Amino acid sequence: MNRAAKPLDGVTRIDAMGSVLVNFVYAHAVGHAVEALQYCRGYHAADPSRRIGLVLNADTPAELATWCPFIDEVHTIELDLFDPATDTRDQLAKITKDWDHVVGDHRMSLPEQRAFFPGLAAYYDQADAYFTGIKGSAGGQPPSYLPKQPLRLNLPEQPRDGFAVLLGGSAKREMYPSVSSWRLILAALADRFPGAAITLLGKLAKDGRTSTTYTRDEYERLAAAVPGARLALDLPLRDQLSLVGASRVFLSPHTGFGMVALATGTPWLCLAGNRWPEFYFNDGVPFYSVLPDRARFPCYTMFGSDPEPVDDEGPRAPSMSAARIRADLPELLDAAALLVAGDLGYAAALAGHRDRLARCWGGDRSMMWSLDNVLS
Repeated sequence: MNRAAKPLDGVTRIDAMGSVLVNFVYAHAVGHAVEALQYCRGYHAADPSRRIGLVLNADTPAELATWCPFIDEVHTIELDLFDPATDTRDQLAKITKDWDHVVGDHRMSLPEQRAFFPGLAAYYDQADAYFTGIKGSAGGQPPSYLPKQPLRLNLPEQPRDGFAVLLGGSAKREMYPSVSSWRLILAALADRFPGAAITLLGKLAKDGRTSTTYTRDEYERLAAAVPGARLALDLPLRDQLSLVGASRVFLSPHTGFGMVALATGTPWLCLAGNRWPEFYFNDGVPFYSVLPDRARFPCYTMFGSDPEPVDDEGPRAPSMSAARIRADLPELLDAAALLVAGDLGYAAALAGHRDRLARCWGGDRSMMWSLDNVLS
């Protein structure tokens, strides 16, 4: 099959081999883009002759799709998630309406999600009216779909060494460890792995996409204090992911960027906690989530109210506090050693995570939700 290039110019090309449009416009965090890529991968695996298109939020790094050879075209939609008067019909008109199947984000069938994101609900109503073809939810059938497929971005292969570290994502500053806690973690890594490079990634520029809430001064103070640390700030996404792909381990709190790291084939060591548990596990790529003691360090509130912050160089989420960091640092270092040595395979990582998650939730399996039901 002669597959066309992936346009970002709003021009859609449909051939006669069958087509699936993954209409996955949601919040702009990069992790949601990875969700969409995984669904595209599953539809392609089920039938490689299909033409696959993708629609994303315009503030999502849509260039990720251009590094996935199984995606033929990607389009973006600009919208205000919270504005019920959102009108995207002119943008939709730039995408050919005739697809064999159009699969959307299942969250937009949930009343609570539609109420929380009225602008997004308006978009999906307009898209449902515009696109022809059989409608469904991404990850469901029809069309045929193969779950749990390995997702790898088409980036140059490089020798792996050292650690890539992201201090935090775009949530409130109190949702991530203090600079003192990070100094403790990074110094312990440097001591446990002498000579290992520690690359501190960060995006400080405010350009409508997600960016970290740490400051340049905080990054520079950490780099100066930790042997082997170097800064890699405000690089293009491809360059950031190349650095991740050249590392043995990616270390961060919960963040959508960790999901992208897994798509480079680099294991993710997650200092878990805050609102959301990890829900993406990329086939064949080991990982380790260091889970907090929820009785001591309340977390995983999701759409509920955040727990009362503690005093730790200012307000701090309990699961990111210095006390929690000190409690779990030995496990974090031991997990890093397993991942660096390659002694933790994907199957063992998944089984271990299931066990720790069951203990964390007191046996409540309702929290074991994951993309493609990998944890089930």
